[in-house]
Amino acid sequence: MIEKHVIANIEEQKRLPNLRLSIKDKTEAFVHKIFYTLFDADTSVKGNIEQLEKDFSELAELVCWQPDKSCHEIWCDYLRLLPEILTKLNKDATAIAQNDPAANSIEEVYLSYPGFFAIAIYRLSHEFYKVGFPLVPRLMTECAHTLTGTDINPGAEIGVPFFIDHATGVVIGETAIIKNNVKIYQGVTLGALYVDRNLRDTKRHPTIEDNVTIYANATILGGETVVGANSMIGGNVWLTKSVPQNSIVTHNPQINIKNNTSNE
Repeated sequence: MIEKHVIANIEEQKRLPNLRLSIKDKTEAFVHKIFYTLFDADTSVKGNIEQLEKDFSELAELVCWQPDKSCHEIWCDYLRLLPEILTKLNKDATAIAQNDPAANSIEEVYLSYPGFFAIAIYRLSHEFYKVGFPLVPRLMTECAHTLTGTDINPGAEIGVPFFIDHATGVVIGETAIIKNNVKIYQGVTLGALYVDRNLRDTKRHPTIEDNVTIYANATILGGETVVGANSMIGGNVWLTKSVPQNSIVTHNPQINIKNNTSNE
């Protein structure tokens, strides 16, 4: 028999009346339904869009959102943006297919590239973030984070095309700005110099200008840090200050190789 004081203790500590875990499950289902709507040849666009509006309204109610516009108006505004978002994503996928020698087809990019999936969910969540939809945009990108190991905050501003190769371990902060035709590799962090709640409304993350390539495990920090156009940031670089355009930044570790074979 369960002791009454145990139940009472748990109930007392459940102090967040609006914490409904179903929000997370419903957001993940919403993400996958949008993805199928935009890309799956066997999915009805019209039928799914009608259902997505109902799902959106349900999510808005679950997070207790009361925007100035009605949910229907906001959804219609978002719906009008979907063709533009899809155009951007098709450019992202094409850039990946054209740049990655391991890509055997454009279909392979859409179906199996974690970087593309993470970018897609970021672009779909970013527009919700811009209208102040609480919690759901972050849960959308966390869905991609869980599946791909790529953490892109929905507040980041990212140009077209964008290419994340291998994807695992990539972190892109809320106020990062990434311009057009940027390529980054696994393990890259675009982060803040330090964490402080008082910095909430300031630019904390770097700006990456056009045609920049950032190789694996590079860390670039700070809201005032700008990587100039056409630059290359080498693997394992730790960067906290700006670099001019057309720069090559490298990290040079000392590596010693010894031959243990003895001469007889």
